[in-house]
Amino acid sequence: MKKILINKGSLHTGAESILESISDGVFTVDTEWRITSFNRAAEIITGIRREEAIGKPCSEVFRASMCEADCALRHTVKTGKPIINKSAFIVTAEGGRIPISVSTAILTDETGQLIGGAETFRDLSLVEELRKELEGRFQVGDLVSRSAAMQRIFDVLPQVAASDATVLIHGETGTGKELLARAIHNLSPRKNNPFVPINCGALPDTLLESELFGYVKGAFTGAGKDKPGRFALAEGGTVFLDEIGDISSALQVRLLRVLQEKTYEPLGGTKLLHANVRIIAATHRDLSAQIRKGIFREDLFYRLNVVKLELPPLRKRKEDIPLLVEHFIARFNRRQDKSVAGVTADVMTILMAHDYPGNVRELENFIERAFVLCGEGRIQRIHLPPELSGRVSVPSIPVGDTMAAQSRAAEEQAIRKALEDHGFNRLAAARALGLHKSTLFRKIKAFGIDLPEQDGRFRRKTK
Repeated sequence: MKKILINKGSLHTGAESILESISDGVFTVDTEWRITSFNRAAEIITGIRREEAIGKPCSEVFRASMCEADCALRHTVKTGKPIINKSAFIVTAEGGRIPISVSTAILTDETGQLIGGAETFRDLSLVEELRKELEGRFQVGDLVSRSAAMQRIFDVLPQVAASDATVLIHGETGTGKELLARAIHNLSPRKNNPFVPINCGALPDTLLESELFGYVKGAFTGAGKDKPGRFALAEGGTVFLDEIGDISSALQVRLLRVLQEKTYEPLGGTKLLHANVRIIAATHRDLSAQIRKGIFREDLFYRLNVVKLELPPLRKRKEDIPLLVEHFIARFNRRQDKSVAGVTADVMTILMAHDYPGNVRELENFIERAFVLCGEGRIQRIHLPPELSGRVSVPSIPVGDTMAAQSRAAEEQAIRKALEDHGFNRLAAARALGLHKSTLFRKIKAFGIDLPEQDGRFRRKTK
């Protein structure tokens, strides 16, 4: 609505009744930006009485984040173009912040003469609370997931973080092991102290030892002064030992001592130092197999494996792909000051079809590459690497398809895969998906998934 016709000087009595009955806040201003009307909902949302608002400049009453530099109502009065549902927040009379959405229109009299403007605003506090609740369910730190396997990890993280037990994280490269370690640290009582990561597989043995434990002056040629190691730098905090399965047997012995006695000696030193740190280790290797081969010490494994968390690869939780895509797009929009709206449906189909040997990191790289080529609008097939977009033949799908439709497609694929993995045993598939069996049956019917006459609970009888 571009214009609102109004009797000069006041609102119609009928219009006043309507404005008093709606839940959205509404106020009007004259050409000097003084408030001429202020409905009941506006009083409730702002905490300011109508008698106090009428006649005052709107910027003194409606204290919104956009008032100073980007006033929506001034823009509408100047251009004649309405603004619909612009996000902002207001500061209430008590000093609290309330998220709102704002819509504006100009006011004219019977002759078409501009006499002011009108602004409606909606309290989004409940919507924001629900958004935060959903974010809490699907996100811990920078880890984002709605899969049943990841939700089980999210559920135990508060208890794991509250303890000081050593944690062993197992998962393929790119699954987010360091993100999980950081999440544990940030939820723990040690969160205000350092989180110190080190990749054990990236350094030769001698250098890794000095990096972990430090050295004293004269310990070797070139050691001109004492240097603290990662354990000293992490005092009171957490040391994250990534790729722990790659360290040598000699270093395993030294690390075992730190875990058992909480003490260590710097290279060339003779004095024992206390290690007030929590250790979180991670590996993509099968440490049990390495123990059988004599490569990894069994006693060290049991010291590390107090709490074990298994991060599933992305190919086993493809229902997370739409959520991760949305998460990465929001992140790169903030970092690069862009306004990419999402991905087209055919791009989502291509992303869902890929197996991701590089896991979440590979998906993030695809989105980051697309941002280089896509300045605004939606990421399209031409923005994907040729080796990815050329593998999958997808039907033409309207660009207007929403993320909700893409999420629905991801959910259907996850259900189909769970059923196949469990021999179409609906109960076992429901458990794997973290759904009640009746919910799974309803979704199977909604998606039109054909099931065999016999499921995985029965075996064909033999004569």
